[in-house]
Amino acid sequence: QVQLVESGGALVQPGRSLRLSCAASGFTLRYYTAAWFRQVPGKEREGVSCIAKSDAGTLHADFAKGRFTISRDIIENKMYLQMDSLKPDDTAIYYCATDFYHSDCDFGRADRFGVWGQGTQVTVSS
Repeated sequence: QVQLVESGGALVQPGRSLRLSCAASGFTLRYYTAAWFRQVPGKEREGVSCIAKSDAGTLHADFAKGRFTISRDIIENKMYLQMDSLKPDDTAIYYCATDFYHSDCDFGRADRFGVWGQGTQVTVSS
């Protein structure tokens, strides 16, 4: 069964760091383009960070550049999102997703991503 499961969401203070994990099962995550998205209730889902097939490159939203890092662990078959210098505006549900058909990253084409996790809540507040 093809599945993604996120974990690591928490309540943190502004300026602190958090690492989200995305565990894949039923397929080898490294062979496919994968990304993190986030969504606040009542707002549109937005792309955060993406890593291309076979780690050929990464893409970050402007708000994530310099603060967030996306990576993969081949042995654990997981993807991570390291988030530093967190801000209240980063509060959202974070989702990981996989695109089985394209080798590049494109946030504007969320429909490319056919497998999604259930999400993990990140709350940044003092």
